[in-house]
Amino acid sequence: MSGIQLDEAQARVQMAALFRLAAREGLHEGISNHFSYAVSEDGQQFLMNPYGIHFSQIKASDLMLFDTSSPPDLQDSRVDITAWSIHGAMHQANPAARCLVHLHPHYATALVSLENPDLPPIDQTTARFYNRLAWDDGFDGMGIGDEGLRLAGQLGNHNCMMMGSHGILVAADTPGLAWDLAYHLERAAKTYITALSTGRPVNLLDQATAEKTARQWEDYDQTTGNHQIHLDAMMAVLDAEDNSYRH
Repeated sequence: MSGIQLDEAQARVQMAALFRLAAREGLHEGISNHFSYAVSEDGQQFLMNPYGIHFSQIKASDLMLFDTSSPPDLQDSRVDITAWSIHGAMHQANPAARCLVHLHPHYATALVSLENPDLPPIDQTTARFYNRLAWDDGFDGMGIGDEGLRLAGQLGNHNCMMMGSHGILVAADTPGLAWDLAYHLERAAKTYITALSTGRPVNLLDQATAEKTARQWEDYDQTTGNHQIHLDAMMAVLDAEDNSYRH
């Protein structure tokens, strides 16, 4: 946890950047995915993307502010009721998870669709997630009703969850950490799927090395703030290409 507190204006800009970056890196799927950020410490008030705007065009001002004590107008075409239900329940259940990112990225989704969807440690990036992933195999259709509370229970104290036959969910205290985890989780899945595609035996790291590597990732990030540096660097790329996300 970084402990960085963002005001609503800062959160809007960083979250808008996350949507643009997800589109830029091809992590999104159409207009079906959703991210949120709790602007209140109790998780009651949160920002979330409106339905129907492509990630590549989302701006800070587009994000909708929701309050779990006041359900939105479900006749509003911008409201994704499934996303509102899930994110609202999860923010309430775990207020420390200020930022929630749900995606269907290509390689991670392919991985969770396998009969054996493990992500074994075969390099330093896959090892980052060694014994640090929650797994959900309870997919039974679109998430409505109490799905948010169920997912919060499945996630527990983890930052990342692999959602069987579905995609991934990342929970973090800042947009920067959520971005860094989502990006590297998809990279890890890509590395593993690519290795499997060769048809040759995969060389696994031993447990001690895998755990050591995972802790080194954590220690380095805590010491340097690498996750935020990563996001800042990518926002600089966006600024050079098209800074309209800030508005």
